[in-house]
Amino acid sequence: MPDSLFSLPIEQQLTPSLTLRKKDDLSIIVINHPKATAAIALQGAHLLSWQPKGEMPVIWLSQSSQFKTGAAVRGGVPICWPWFGKAGTPSHGFARNELWQLTEHSENEDGVWLTFSLEDNPHTRQIWPYAFRLIARIKISTTCEIELESHGDYPVTCALHTYLNIADISQVNVSGLGGHYMDKVIGGEHDSTEKALTFNGPIDRIYTQPESVSVIQDPVAGRSIEIHHRNATDVVTWNPGAEGASGMSDMENDGYKTMVCVETASVSNPVDVRNDRPQRLSSIILCRRN
Repeated sequence: MPDSLFSLPIEQQLTPSLTLRKKDDLSIIVINHPKATAAIALQGAHLLSWQPKGEMPVIWLSQSSQFKTGAAVRGGVPICWPWFGKAGTPSHGFARNELWQLTEHSENEDGVWLTFSLEDNPHTRQIWPYAFRLIARIKISTTCEIELESHGDYPVTCALHTYLNIADISQVNVSGLGGHYMDKVIGGEHDSTEKALTFNGPIDRIYTQPESVSVIQDPVAGRSIEIHHRNATDVVTWNPGAEGASGMSDMENDGYKTMVCVETASVSNPVDVRNDRPQRLSSIILCRRN
């Protein structure tokens, strides 16, 4: 799927590195820079792909993703806001299904910077009664940086729902999660002394005392992926396993084998956004060769 995004017809050349293209219903900004390639859907300010030069893709995107107006795309980095999970309808909030505006962009030899914005509108006010302004800043280079800034006066839970592309889930481990977590598969709160999480079945956990950096060791791919979390209270890890994947229309039955979600999040308790105190949530993703 990521490769096909870069072969879409160009509708508009925005800068030497940025083009506007379309996949089914969705407008997509494609970045082709000497440091990295990437793709971002205007719906949701949704990062779909990021691949540093000389590296395999870092972000996972389902081959069965639907690119339809108002429908969530499976994979990439969805912005879950103003709630996480099934706390409301739609699941994971409405921000990932709304059309954002590209308000600023710049580039130089080091990379590309893009700014997207979303404000309340008649549709969002039917779902959630607050006035708001969201700003998403994305840097594409040898690292990928995403910052979400919330303005207004309300409580939120939110996450940068990062799907990572890995070679074999059965060989992957994730460290830096901390020892306390809420388990969405078996229920309850748990403490663990394990230094790294491994995947032998479905995993859906909210780690409430994480370290500032999560490290995904992917020995089959010969690399590790680091996610540096900023202003997060939690880190969510998820893989649906074979049974979960088989029940999803937008994921291949074996799709779970090549993805893992490690999400920068504030979800265990709502965060208060105030007019004089915007809320920020950000992550920096980078790769290291083993």
